[in-house]
Amino acid sequence: MSEEAVLREKLRKIEALFAGAGTVGERVAAEAALGRVQARLAELQGRDKTIEMQFSLRDQWSRRLFLALCRRYGLKPYRLYRQRLTTVMLRVPQAFVDQVLWPEFQELNGALVQYLNDVTDRVIREEVHRDTSEATEIVHALPSK
Repeated sequence: MSEEAVLREKLRKIEALFAGAGTVGERVAAEAALGRVQARLAELQGRDKTIEMQFSLRDQWSRRLFLALCRRYGLKPYRLYRQRLTTVMLRVPQAFVDQVLWPEFQELNGALVQYLNDVTDRVIREEVHRDTSEATEIVHALPSK
């Protein structure tokens, strides 16, 4: 199984976990799982106050994943005029963010970051130089010229 296939399977399992899927059969029924999460969001929107939340996502990969996850659940992420590209705004019930969206994002993002790090290390090691370690830390600064 390729690294990408492993990542895709891991992402499906994480999503199934947050959607409440308990069996392999439920994971296959991804539409049903998504429907459960969307129903939960609708319930929270009816019960809890929708608030405007601001998220700062450091890198483009995390931001793109977060945007896709929001859109998957029917949310409409946006950015206010003159806000940084790293900022994502969202109108959503706090409980949905705390119980579903943010924990799922953290799990998915952890898997994605690990995959991207592994691929980057492998490509650099195979195509540029085999030593992909960080720079050596020295105690004293070198004397200036």
